[in-house]
Amino acid sequence: MKDIMTAPFVREMCATAANMYRLGWDERNGGNISYMLDEKEVKEYLDIDNVIRDIPLMGVNEVDFDITPLIGKYFIVTGTGKYFKNVEGDPETNLGIVRIGKDGKHIELLWGFKDGGRPTSEFPAHMMSHMARLKVDPENRVVIHSHPTNTLAMNFVHELDEKKFTHTLWEMCTECIVVFPEGVGILPWMLCGTSEIGKATAKKMEEFRLVVWAMHGIYGAGKTLDETFGLIETVEKAAQIYMLICNRPRVNTIKDEDMVKLVELFGVKYRKDFLDL
Repeated sequence: MKDIMTAPFVREMCATAANMYRLGWDERNGGNISYMLDEKEVKEYLDIDNVIRDIPLMGVNEVDFDITPLIGKYFIVTGTGKYFKNVEGDPETNLGIVRIGKDGKHIELLWGFKDGGRPTSEFPAHMMSHMARLKVDPENRVVIHSHPTNTLAMNFVHELDEKKFTHTLWEMCTECIVVFPEGVGILPWMLCGTSEIGKATAKKMEEFRLVVWAMHGIYGAGKTLDETFGLIETVEKAAQIYMLICNRPRVNTIKDEDMVKLVELFGVKYRKDFLDL
């Protein structure tokens, strides 16, 4: 059996967490990542019959949270209370590989959380988003939550309207409408760590791969860690440009008709109702 520390999914999680911390997106224990794995790839590194311990899955006792589609699925996930800056140096403490239990009410720990830890408190919200995205894209595997500085700053000075917020981001960088052509979903400020915000995020995930939690952060979903990180990175770059120019008169901008030329060139579907044509 191969050394788990050499597994590409462990190394990718470490690198992603390190980058997010370096960029200032995940201060202290802020932010979380979950990455769905194939059983075949897990079996190369772990004995899947060796369950270290069972962990109750918070928030799944409600009748309206049916996790059945994910039963038996494997995830590598960041831990609750864990600092992203420590993941790369000590992945076995700060990460865990888990399997959703047969009853849908607990998870089975197969590796990690060696100090007795457990998955992020947002894990149920991640599961809701995974299920929502899988309905839209069967290849979806990743959910990332983080607190990008400029995206957060933009929340305080820009109207929190999905069309207007998206349109402004699209105007900031030529690549934006191509990278996230469906736009950005927005939720009002809500109490984090609750089933309410998890369900609201999942609902938005049926339309968007990116959902802003007002005055809190952003959720992103994608097929790979690179894709999901890149989605958030592109929004953050656009938000940074906006924050640099928002208090100055704008002399130039990317016109809506030029955005249409972009999406037609790259052959991507986009939210036509988010443009003013």
